[in-house]
Amino acid sequence: MFARASSVFVLALPILAAASVLPRQSDQCNTGSIQCCDSTQSATSSVVSTLLGLLGIPIGSVTGLVGVTCSPITVVGASGTSCSAQPVCCTNDSFNGLIALGCTPINLNL
Repeated sequence: MFARASSVFVLALPILAAASVLPRQSDQCNTGSIQCCDSTQSATSSVVSTLLGLLGIPIGSVTGLVGVTCSPITVVGASGTSCSAQPVCCTNDSFNGLIALGCTPINLNL
């Protein structure tokens, strides 16, 4: 009986070890915060360039996409944190949700 139980444990060990090295959803955004934005656009689009101009941000200094009308997603996978628009990882979200800079789309359904 003990031999059978120990062999099941030994055979299951590689499966458990493999599961522990799988990437986690929260690791998708290690450069900033996860945001849910109504839209993401290039910094050179007319709407975004107007917003950047009003905020005094030079267009040339913006890399990546710009998220427009964003709200933070604090805990991925928890109830009430769904994003029906575009989930993105942004490096600069210090504009009270109006825009977020340096955004990269992410997939929350992994």
